Amino acid sequence: MNGRPGRTARAGGQAGAGELLELVRSGRAVTRGALQQATGLSRATVGQRLDRLFRAGWLREGAGGPVDSPLGGRPSITLEFDGSHAVVLAGDLDTRHARAAVLTLTGEILAEHSGTLVVEDGPEAVLGELGCWFGALLEKAGHAPADVCGIGLAVPGPVDSVTGRVVQPPMMPGWDGYDIRGRLSRAFTEHTGAGPVPVLVDNDANLMAYGEQRAGHPDCAAFVLVKVSTGIGAGVVVNGAVYRGTDGGAGDIGHIRVGTDALCRCGSYGCLAAVASGGAVARRLAESGVRAASGADVRDLLAAGHPGAAALAREAGRQVGDVLATVVTLLNPGVLMIAGDLAGTPFLTGVRELLYQRALPRSTAHLDVVTSRLGERAALIGAGALVVEHLYAPERVEERLLALGV
Repeated sequence: MNGRPGRTARAGGQAGAGELLELVRSGRAVTRGALQQATGLSRATVGQRLDRLFRAGWLREGAGGPVDSPLGGRPSITLEFDGSHAVVLAGDLDTRHARAAVLTLTGEILAEHSGTLVVEDGPEAVLGELGCWFGALLEKAGHAPADVCGIGLAVPGPVDSVTGRVVQPPMMPGWDGYDIRGRLSRAFTEHTGAGPVPVLVDNDANLMAYGEQRAGHPDCAAFVLVKVSTGIGAGVVVNGAVYRGTDGGAGDIGHIRVGTDALCRCGSYGCLAAVASGGAVARRLAESGVRAASGADVRDLLAAGHPGAAALAREAGRQVGDVLATVVTLLNPGVLMIAGDLAGTPFLTGVRELLYQRALPRSTAHLDVVTSRLGERAALIGAGALVVEHLYAPERVEERLLALGV
């Protein structure tokens, strides 16, 4: 899991076990000698710090590295983060569908399930069912509930990252301000018998962007992902970290006004999502006699080569591209990724037509416009990474080691 922003030793003090673990995980220092050089700690102190990490099961020794001295000698033993000592659970909710998975700490999916879950049924029922899925997936993956160190959840609405609660979500009626963390933790316990674990919640586009940036574009300093499905949202990753804004509202481009009189699900008129989302395209197809009720239906029609769906998707892409010209000019990203139900050739063609026509050449000179690499797994992988980065952050490692008694 690379692509994280660099951290340095704690201000006013020596590097602790958490800082050493971060240096190893990031690849910036993977031998004892390199850790000494990076932190200024003595050999004995580095050894003491590492011993705690070994006893916790978080580090292991790898193969010998190259010999540092021109005089020869034994190769240095490399250190590795041991991603097998625990697992993470991840869930990704859409408006009528969900996915869940068990992942290693390094992002490998061990078991996965997808099925119908309707967010309009309310958080109590939806999160309860998700807890049931988690129990079955752990059994399938061959892991005990006690192996789980945390749960990550992607939701289709703006999330206050401090509280983990969605804030006035247009597509999640009945969820506003609900204690998602608490309910999902209880559901996990109800269906597994395990004790409570940390639960982290974020917007789906944010987690898709986080997963995609880390997996395929770790060196991209400014990365933007636009998800076009039932609604439209964007995730922004800057210097390896998700940019959320003041209270989680960053990236909500689906509610930018584009000068039409179409009524949006948020109650306003003229939102981009009301005319260019998968839901909007589905409505227009239905009005012409084509059976389509959602962005997923549009995706299937596009895959089958339906000419009407392709024409409307390209038109929607042009409308989104017009808005993205402003986004690109403001953020100057290196990668703009299109994901979601409409992320195919017709929509991408429309985006490029208007984006390159409206944005300044300076803003697009080094821009790559691409489609998703991880596909439907992007939010799951991003949710898993969010949990790992939270639990193994230097400022949290010390308290977790003390709790383990090491």
